[in-house]
Amino acid sequence: MRAVICSELGSIANLTLEEVPEPTPGPGEIVIDVQVAALNFPDTLVIEGKYQFRPEPPFSPGAEAAGVISAVGDDVAWKVGTPVVAVHTHGAFAEKWLIPAELALPMPEGLSFEGAAGFSMTYGTSYYALKQRSGLQPGETLLVLGAAGGVGSAAVELGKAMGAKVIAAASSAEKLAFATSLGADHTINYSEVDLREAIKEITQGRGVDVVYDPVGGPLSEPAFRSLAWNGRFLVVGFAAGDIPAMPLNLPLLKNASIVGVFWGAWMRRGTPEAAQNIRELYELAATAKIEPRISAIHDFENYADALTDLTSRTATGKVLLRVAGNASRS
Repeated sequence: MRAVICSELGSIANLTLEEVPEPTPGPGEIVIDVQVAALNFPDTLVIEGKYQFRPEPPFSPGAEAAGVISAVGDDVAWKVGTPVVAVHTHGAFAEKWLIPAELALPMPEGLSFEGAAGFSMTYGTSYYALKQRSGLQPGETLLVLGAAGGVGSAAVELGKAMGAKVIAAASSAEKLAFATSLGADHTINYSEVDLREAIKEITQGRGVDVVYDPVGGPLSEPAFRSLAWNGRFLVVGFAAGDIPAMPLNLPLLKNASIVGVFWGAWMRRGTPEAAQNIRELYELAATAKIEPRISAIHDFENYADALTDLTSRTATGKVLLRVAGNASRS
């Protein structure tokens, strides 16, 4: 089978597409014939050796995919031929993906492999952030930084579905137009205007109740300073590259909370709320309250172009790799 292989931690240039042996499932494991794999910002950090975990090279990157179960190990309830989606630490950029069986989820009804491949991580992360970590309530104001990216766009949609007023912030008019199409009530182009001043104008000086921040860098502190009393600041990621150092007098003065969001680790702990979240997301998708948006679909051989789309931060929505030819499922 073919797989994208990272033989040395570092840049995308270190990746190669190679023929490797097919995996065999052991007890409690399954093999998925990957139809479509999704790219996420943590994939680039794993390749660089900068993420929370560091697989030893050689390994295949990729944490999310949709496909069909082709083999099962002992003590596994899944059946061969079942369409599934899965999220794991790495290994999805391959024609066959060996994972623990409990990490697979049934494909949502009505979604193609393309739509399903990029569903779990972005919506799962954003729903966990807004529901469990911030307790977002109807009528509250949510500020989403990086609102056109994978998790950011999901947060805009989910914020609206949960009854919040959503302010989408991004770096270009094109990205803000995309956020508006997702339901954002207000937009801020932070490459052209002062973020704090724009928030003051939109909220009439009150501030926002929740900040969803997958960007980090120089935007985090002005966003935090724009929180209202009892506000919650969600630390989702650092797409800008720099991890900000927040003055700790700021949460004191605003009675505010800085809340970390690590959905993958929460899912792997097997809490009952995690499965319930997925069921609720499937219901939202079935009723068209959320709809996976795809920025680009690349052929498997063009994995480097797909990763460049991600690292250049030009994508609006998900970037996908079509691993198995015409993968769509109606």
